[in-house]
Amino acid sequence: PTSTPTPTQPPTETPTSSPIPTATQRPVLPTAPPLPPPATMSPLAVHGDVRWIDIDLTHQKLTAYEGSRLVRVGLVSTGLPYTPTPIGQFRVQIKLRYDDMSGSDYYLPNVPYVMYFYRGYGLHGTYWHGNFGHPMSHGCVNLPTPDAEWLFNWAEVGTLVNIHY
Repeated sequence: PTSTPTPTQPPTETPTSSPIPTATQRPVLPTAPPLPPPATMSPLAVHGDVRWIDIDLTHQKLTAYEGSRLVRVGLVSTGLPYTPTPIGQFRVQIKLRYDDMSGSDYYLPNVPYVMYFYRGYGLHGTYWHGNFGHPMSHGCVNLPTPDAEWLFNWAEVGTLVNIHY
């Protein structure tokens, strides 16, 4: 009698405890995180004539709206990279015709037309520089004083402040 050969499976590789690099592997470099999406109008603000303020940090621009209607546009100076302006949706919490502002490296008496929207962050007039359109601040939104006066008289406590890149 002759024996019939039995088919066998090809051998399988035994995994090692760590992968063995091959010549075709390349290191994966980290990529920068994507920029946040551009802001869209708040559904609350688009209805009716609700007043709201949009701060575009990328373009250093403030836009005032009544509903979806643009009312006024102007340049601002927002926070420097190490003292950024917070992003998000806030409300004007308090309005002060003048306020003294200070930090570890500055003291600014009688800052005009201050509207605080989050902790010590506010929109206000600026008499110590005229470099609007460029980040300059410790996190507040600096406006030319005439623009700050207009905004102060136009906005009310509770006005939406939308800050984004």
